[in-house]
Amino acid sequence: MTMKKLEFKIDIAADPKKVWDIMLSPETYKRWVSKSWPGSYFEGVWKKGESLRFLSPGQGGTLASIVELNPYEFVRAEHIAVIYKDGSEDRSSDIAKGWIGTTESYMFTKNDGKTELKVEMMVNPEWEQEFNKGWPTALAELKKICEG
Repeated sequence: MTMKKLEFKIDIAADPKKVWDIMLSPETYKRWVSKSWPGSYFEGVWKKGESLRFLSPGQGGTLASIVELNPYEFVRAEHIAVIYKDGSEDRSSDIAKGWIGTTESYMFTKNDGKTELKVEMMVNPEWEQEFNKGWPTALAELKKICEG
């Protein structure tokens, strides 16, 4: 299966540490991500080698491994399983195979007193519309929170 690269960028009038902290802290993550994916949250720690569970109430979610992390600059997660609403993990069904290998990278670049936040995803083309619709709205909310 050929993955498709998606890219989203936003300039935020805050330093990279502040943007990082707000984007990846459990409470503020829920606030900005809910604009596109209501109720979504994560469980786990943003640390290289750790796993994160990205979940939506009553719907399950995905399991991702943090493969690269440089604090306040860069983080990349690779999705390794689908999680069903009962909490079980699936790594072998067709649904799981269509999701496993998806990556998300967040780059925080200081630029003229602002932070350019770039989100890159490699996804199965069937997910393209979902993320093209969701990311710009979620990032606009993140910007609002960071600059607020």
